[in-house]
Amino acid sequence: MVTGKSVVVLGQGYVGLPLAVAAANAGWKVFGLEISESLVDRLNSGVSHVEDVSHLDLKRAISNHNYVATVEPEIAHSCSLVIICVPTPLDGDSDPDLSFVESAVKLVAGHLHPDALLISESTSYPGTVRDLIKPLVESIRSDKGIGVKYASAPERVDPMNAKWDMKITPRLVAGLTDEATELAHEFYSSFCDTVIKVSSPEVAESAKLLENTFRQVNIALINQLVPFCRTLGIDVREVVEAAGSKPYGFMKFYPGAGVGGHCIPIDPLYLLWRSRQLGIDLPFVESADKTNRDMPKYVANRLIELAGLKSGDKALVLGVAYKAGISDVRETPAHDVASHLLSQGVEVYWSDPLVLEFDSVKKWDASIPVKGAIVVTAQPGLEVESITGSGVPVLDCTGAYKGIKGVSQL
Repeated sequence: MVTGKSVVVLGQGYVGLPLAVAAANAGWKVFGLEISESLVDRLNSGVSHVEDVSHLDLKRAISNHNYVATVEPEIAHSCSLVIICVPTPLDGDSDPDLSFVESAVKLVAGHLHPDALLISESTSYPGTVRDLIKPLVESIRSDKGIGVKYASAPERVDPMNAKWDMKITPRLVAGLTDEATELAHEFYSSFCDTVIKVSSPEVAESAKLLENTFRQVNIALINQLVPFCRTLGIDVREVVEAAGSKPYGFMKFYPGAGVGGHCIPIDPLYLLWRSRQLGIDLPFVESADKTNRDMPKYVANRLIELAGLKSGDKALVLGVAYKAGISDVRETPAHDVASHLLSQGVEVYWSDPLVLEFDSVKKWDASIPVKGAIVVTAQPGLEVESITGSGVPVLDCTGAYKGIKGVSQL
């Protein structure tokens, strides 16, 4: 028998686990569905692997009997909602890789209650819910999915953002039917202050891609100004701050070693892929992607110039997570910075207080002398001052160490 306030959240990563705990705190009976038994065991013991969910928050949801992790997809039959929160990376050709979404749908499709609402939070191209998820469910079920409802509610997760958490960040929802839209709205309104209905899943899916394409394009604009401002002998960050004093018509974006994470380097390429299918060019988006992908090579060459690095010299990459305050290294520009230095014969080391493993380069300790260092991400606890104190030049791509003797700004 299906229960009205029961939900399966498929995928218990950086999107799924915070969603599951938020829904549990709002009184929903939540089943966190995963394929890894070891992860399920850790979650059920109250151990969170996601920075935005504390061990205490997870244990509270468990003790209130509102959360349990499971590897059993059959649980979906007793739930009114099933939500897909799985990764949507790029494949080797930089095209959308929806294999995780397809696997998730196949895992639960046969177990869905005939009246269930299936929601996709996974970022994807417009048409994913209508043209991929719904037909896939229909092809699997003997009843052709008659009665199953579908909606899109793209995730808006910014890890470790203390200001914009899940409660106060507005959410978009849209179903393939009015009923699906209303049910999705009801669910998210139970723990989000603002839930906005849009006219179709395609609008919601496109809006998510636009959000991060907007960031990609504007970051690329500032990154293009870095060599321009350097040639003029002015600080590009000071220029941004000065422009940002205007109270209207401008938003501040900052330069860096590139873009990283699960959104900015990926979402615009989902948009490009779909536009090419439609025979439409998006040259701004293509140019922005190229500009930001070229930045790791640019900053690596700046370090080579600054420190006079030659083949066989040692260099240090400081801060390898894609964002300060987290341990996530997905799509981090630090990877390409290190790769370019290695291609020039430089021996590369890395240091990041929050990251346990990174690529195949060696982890640095203070006993290893280096000739130059580059700050890619301003993680707390980086030993910048002690490094410059030993006479090693540092290139800071973040602006966090401006004014420290021996530190050069991007």
